[in-house]
Amino acid sequence: MKSAFITDPGIVRSHNEDSVNIVSNMMGEYMLIVADGMGGHRAGEIASGIAVDHLSERFKNLSSVGNKVDAINWIDENVAIINREIIKYANNNPECLGMGSTLVVAILTNDYLIFGNIGDSSGFVLKNGKLHKVTKDHTLVNVLVDAGDLTPEEAQNHPKKNVLMKALGVIENAELDRFTVDSPVDGIFLASDGLTNMLSTEQIESILADEDLTINEKLAKLVKKCNSRGGTDNISIAYLVKESN
Repeated sequence: MKSAFITDPGIVRSHNEDSVNIVSNMMGEYMLIVADGMGGHRAGEIASGIAVDHLSERFKNLSSVGNKVDAINWIDENVAIINREIIKYANNNPECLGMGSTLVVAILTNDYLIFGNIGDSSGFVLKNGKLHKVTKDHTLVNVLVDAGDLTPEEAQNHPKKNVLMKALGVIENAELDRFTVDSPVDGIFLASDGLTNMLSTEQIESILADEDLTINEKLAKLVKKCNSRGGTDNISIAYLVKESN
């Protein structure tokens, strides 16, 4: 396996509220994490940092995350702790009230691949050079699309496309949606909406398929392309791919 992650503030925002990491545990199982924070006075980066730091520390010290049910329970238990910690921090620091974070996480073992997400950071699998989105964004426009009030095409450019319906730190019982991928995949790709709002899936695929670039160069090129188009948001990516034979 080859892996890399990157985060960049973009060229509009004054600071970076995203956090990202890839960690492995004693058994060689992998976890990829991207969190996109929100809130003033740098509260967003604190919220996303709480999420990513907590999960990273807990996962890397595991001998194994266990079977699929164990892994889902582990995610749920730790996300509940993170949610409480973000709320507690905001309550103790009034200037941070309203802070929160999206979260997308993927856990890969020899036996299974599972994703969890809350908010609008995205999780994909790579199969035969094509990205397939696994997660579903918790946004107002997605609710409207599901209700038949908007078409997917209308949702793309809707003025409220970034309004979140769910996030960590916003309600007492925040839960991630979980997804299991049963078929073999070539790679796992997580990204904050600073990437997915700027580049199409096909544009991302094209850069990932460039055999002249290293994995780190591919991620750097994705960030550069976002910034060349305006870099309106923080950009974070976590990418794990099978070694080519």
